[in-house]
Amino acid sequence: MDLRIFTEPQQGASYDTLLTVAKATEDLGFDAFFRSDHYLAMGSADGLPGPTDAWITLAGLARETRRIRLGTLMTAGTFRLPGVLAIQVAQVDQMSGGRIELGLGAGWFEQEHKAYGIPFPKEKFARLEEQLAIVTGLWSTEPGKTFSFDGAYYELSDSPALPKPARGKVPVLIGGHGATRTPRLAAQYADEFNIPFASVEDTERQFGRVRDAAKAAGRGADDLVYSNALVVCVGKDDMEVARRAAAIGRDVDELKANGLAGSPDEVVDKIGRYGAAGASRIYLQLLDLDDLDHLELISSQVQSQLS
Repeated sequence: MDLRIFTEPQQGASYDTLLTVAKATEDLGFDAFFRSDHYLAMGSADGLPGPTDAWITLAGLARETRRIRLGTLMTAGTFRLPGVLAIQVAQVDQMSGGRIELGLGAGWFEQEHKAYGIPFPKEKFARLEEQLAIVTGLWSTEPGKTFSFDGAYYELSDSPALPKPARGKVPVLIGGHGATRTPRLAAQYADEFNIPFASVEDTERQFGRVRDAAKAAGRGADDLVYSNALVVCVGKDDMEVARRAAAIGRDVDELKANGLAGSPDEVVDKIGRYGAAGASRIYLQLLDLDDLDHLELISSQVQSQLS
């Protein structure tokens, strides 16, 4: 089971804080550091000192880390034109030596669009499908040839389809709970399918849909990586778990029901249940980015049992 660290910087984090967590992620042996792509805090968080841009952040981390993979869960399709996104991701991949992964979603948080003057179109999913076709098409076009696309929302004419990712292709993640369109899109474009904040039962059901869609598309069901994203709150004892839950404004029982919370052994046991449902990778949503002792505990007492 691969364990990856997943952060939500819109809740309040500077680049320096993210760099500290990314370096700890690398030093402690985790597989990857991912971040959300949002511009507005959610819930009661003040979001200070303000939002950081996902791909500017990853460009910086690409030069300041050496081993861990880096990516988004998920980049909002509403934020960037697909041709521009393809250039940005390929460049950051080159800067990292080929360690970038692109999670791409339709975008959903209308208020952040209003706050920063970003259009929020109605047909987001149809746009996402075209974006995936364009981004992957640009990357896969042979050097010296051009790429064109004539869609309902985007049109590209004779693009040189440059630059290219460092190793030819950036892995693409698609995720969500949709029962029909999401599995079909994952089967067509994804290297990994991720379901966020889902129960073991819902996870198994959705993975089954994606596996069926992959077979229907002529792919092997095991061609994709299957993963979960879950909030994490681990403590050496009940008091430490309660303290960490309080720090992120959550209830312990709720966290145990809907995330990975409790003692290291409790969390390892629940991760095993997700593994039995088909997951081979877990994104640990770390909400208190100042608590590096939490990361160390997860590394030494959870990750070590899963290695």
